[in-house]
Amino acid sequence: MSGNRYTGCSLQQVSPMAVPHDSHETSYLLPPNSKDWEGHGIPDFVYGQEELVLEGIQWPRDAPGLPEDTVPPSRFDSVLCSAWRQRVELGLFRYRLGELQTQTLPGAVGFVAQLNVERGAQRRRPQSISSVKQAFDPALFNFNKIRPGEVLFRLLREPDLPGALQQEDILVMINVSPLEWGHVLLVPEPTRGLPQRLLPGALRAGVEAVLLSSHPGFRVGFNSLGGLASVNHLHLHGYYLAHRLPVEGAPSEPLDPGGHLHLLQAVPAPGFLFYTSGPGPDLEALIGRVCRATDYLTDREIAHNLFVTRGAPPGKTSPSSALTGVRVILWARKSSFGVKEGEAFNVALCELAGHLPVKTSQDFSSLTEAAALALIQDCLLPPAQAEEVRAALVALIAQDEQ
Repeated sequence: MSGNRYTGCSLQQVSPMAVPHDSHETSYLLPPNSKDWEGHGIPDFVYGQEELVLEGIQWPRDAPGLPEDTVPPSRFDSVLCSAWRQRVELGLFRYRLGELQTQTLPGAVGFVAQLNVERGAQRRRPQSISSVKQAFDPALFNFNKIRPGEVLFRLLREPDLPGALQQEDILVMINVSPLEWGHVLLVPEPTRGLPQRLLPGALRAGVEAVLLSSHPGFRVGFNSLGGLASVNHLHLHGYYLAHRLPVEGAPSEPLDPGGHLHLLQAVPAPGFLFYTSGPGPDLEALIGRVCRATDYLTDREIAHNLFVTRGAPPGKTSPSSALTGVRVILWARKSSFGVKEGEAFNVALCELAGHLPVKTSQDFSSLTEAAALALIQDCLLPPAQAEEVRAALVALIAQDEQ
C-alpha cells in the first residue's frame, strides 16, 4: 500500500489553501525574505487545559490510514503543519520529503515499513558518544547552532495547568532530516546546554503535545545516548504517521499491585508500559515514575528508548481497542554507539514501536517480519540483565506507594 504524502502531516491543513490566513495563524510563518528571519523572533504557542483532547480520537474501523475528512485538525496541528510546510517551500530541510512508499509487513506483528532513502544517505553524522551519561559539549553541534527559521514556535502552557510551576521553555523546531511529514524536535531551552537525559518538563511537553493533536498518529519519542540519539543536547522527536502501530493496543500484564507499571509482552519488543487517562494528578504521577525509571537506567549506563502514543488502557486489549488515553512505553536495551551502516534499519524509538524507516529500496522490497524481529531482538538486553532491570523498576514504583 502506498502512503499518502499528506495524510501524515495532520490531514487537510497541510495544503496552504486550507490554512486559515488570519493573523493568528500567519504569525507562525516566516517573512518571505531570509534577511528578516533573524529579527522575526520566536512566536509563542500558548495552550490551556481545554485544548488537551482526551476523547473522540480514533482510527477509522475500516482502514489503517486516516481519511482526510475524518477528524478536523486541532489548532496545534494547523499551526505546526502550516509552519512546517512553509519551511519545506523555503528549502530549510536537507532533502525534500517526497511520497514515502509504505507497506505493512505480512505477519502477526503489523510492522509499518517505509522507504526513506534520503534520510539514510543525507542525515547528519551522529556524534561520537561513549557513555549514556556523557556531558553536554558546547563545541559539538547542538541546537544553539541551528539556522534562523528552523524554530517553528515556543510551546507554552497556561499557568493554570497542573505542574505549570515547573514550566519549561520548549522550542519546537524542524528536524532537517525528517522521517515523515511534520517531523519536529521538542527542545527545552537550548541555552541551558542540557545533555540528552530525560527531564520531567520535557516529558510533560511531549505527552501534552500528543494530547494537543487531534490526529491519532501524532507520536512523540526519546532516544537516550547509546540508544541512537545522534545529538547530545536534550530533545524529543514528534511526528505524524497515518498508520496504527502495534504498541497502541498490545496487551500487557501488571508488574506492581497498584497497577502503575505494566509489562508489554507482545512483539516488536517487550517494554515497560505506563498509562494515563489524561492531564491532572494522574499525568503528573506518571511523569515522575517514568523519569525515575529513566534516571535509574542512565545512572547504570543502560541505554533506553521511549515512545508516547495515544493508546488503549493496560490489560487484555486488541489492536482495534479504543484510544482512551496515552501510553508511554520504555525499552531498556543494549548500548549502541554509532550507526550500523549495513543494516536495513537502525533500532531506536520508532522501530521498537513497530515503525521501520528503511534505508534502501532493496531492503524495503525484501524485508520480512522475521528479519525485522531479528534486528530488534539483537538490540535487547540479555535475559538476566532484563530481569534485573524489571525487578529494580518494580521496586522503584513500590517506593512511590509507601
